[in-house]
Amino acid sequence: MSMRKVTMQQIADYVGVSKFAVSKALSGKSGVSTETREKIIQSATQLGYFAQKKTRPSAKRNTEKKLDQKDTIVVLIPNIRYQNRQSYYWGRILDGITAVLDSNRLGMVIVTEHVQENLAKLINPEGVVGLIGVGLISNQLLLDIRNWGVPFVLIDHEDPLIPSDVLFMNNYECSRRIANYLAGIGHARFQFVGNIRYSHSFYDRWLGFRSILEESNIPLNQNAELLALEGDNRSEITDNLHKILKKMQENGELPTSFVCANDSLAICVMTVLTRLGVDVPSMCSVTGFDDIEDAVLAQPSLSTVHVNKEALGYRAVEMLLRRVGHPDSPKEKILLTGDFILRDSTGKAPSTGSI
Repeated sequence: MSMRKVTMQQIADYVGVSKFAVSKALSGKSGVSTETREKIIQSATQLGYFAQKKTRPSAKRNTEKKLDQKDTIVVLIPNIRYQNRQSYYWGRILDGITAVLDSNRLGMVIVTEHVQENLAKLINPEGVVGLIGVGLISNQLLLDIRNWGVPFVLIDHEDPLIPSDVLFMNNYECSRRIANYLAGIGHARFQFVGNIRYSHSFYDRWLGFRSILEESNIPLNQNAELLALEGDNRSEITDNLHKILKKMQENGELPTSFVCANDSLAICVMTVLTRLGVDVPSMCSVTGFDDIEDAVLAQPSLSTVHVNKEALGYRAVEMLLRRVGHPDSPKEKILLTGDFILRDSTGKAPSTGSI
C-alpha cells in the first residue's frame, strides 16, 4: 500500500504558515526567517516530505543521462543559524548554488543539523543527483553520506579519511600575501585573530600568516587566547576580545598589526581598539578576509581579501555534475584565488615602541 503524498499545503497547515513560505524555505530562497525555516524543515521531515519519491517533470532536460532520472541536489548546512542565506558569507555561496541549479532545472533541498543524523532515511536517494556540504561536517556524517552512495562535494571542508571532491579559497596563499605586504611596510609585531579549530580555512589562513613571519625572521609572539577566541555573535566576540586586548595593552604587548581570520573578527578588533584609544591605522593596522558587505562600510574601511562567494557555489555544482557524469575520475581539490583589497585600515608601522 502506497503512502499518501505529503504536500506543501499540508506542511503549511502543520506549521501554521503559508504555502508560499514553505516553498521558499524548502527551496532555500530568501524571505523566510531562520526560525521559521527551521520549523518548516523539521516539520517536513516529520511528515515524510523528504522521504517520498519526487515527481519528475515531463519536459526533457539537456543534461547527462543520469540527471534525467533525478531532480534534486541536497545542500547540507550543519549550522543553519550562521550558515544561511541571510549570512554575509554563506548566503552568497547559496546564491551561487541556486543560480547553477536553476540553469540545469534542478531543485535544492537544504538539510540542517536537526535532521542530519537520519539523512539516508529522510531523503529518497532515487530522486537525488548528489549532495553539497557547506562548512564543517562531522566525520561520522561524512561516513554516512559515503555509505548512502550518492556523489558529494564539500565546500570549505575536507576530511583526510574520506576522499571527496573539495573546494576552497586559496586561504594559505592569500594569507601569505597579507602578511607579506604588512611586513614589507615595516610591521614586525603581529597577532593573528581567529579560532584555528573553527574551520579548515581558518587554520590554513593561520599557517599562511605564520609562514611569512618565519621566512622573514619575525618573532612569533602569538597570544594563545586569540587563536582560541569564542563567541556566537559579534557582541560576544567583541566582549571577549576587549578582555584580551585590554590585558595586552596594560602589559605593553599590543602589536602594530592584527591579521584576522575573517572580516567580522577584524571589525570586532577595530571596535575594541577604538574603545582602548588605539587609532587604526596610524597606531595599529587591521586586516580581514572574505570582503563581506560590512568591510567597505566599516570605519575605517577594511583591507581584506575579496572572495568571490557566488563562484564557490557555481563551481561546487559544476564539480558535482562532473562527478555524476564521471564517477571513476580522480578526486579533485580546487582552490579559487582571491584579491587583496587595500583600504583604509592598513598603514605603515608606527615608529614608536609599545602601543
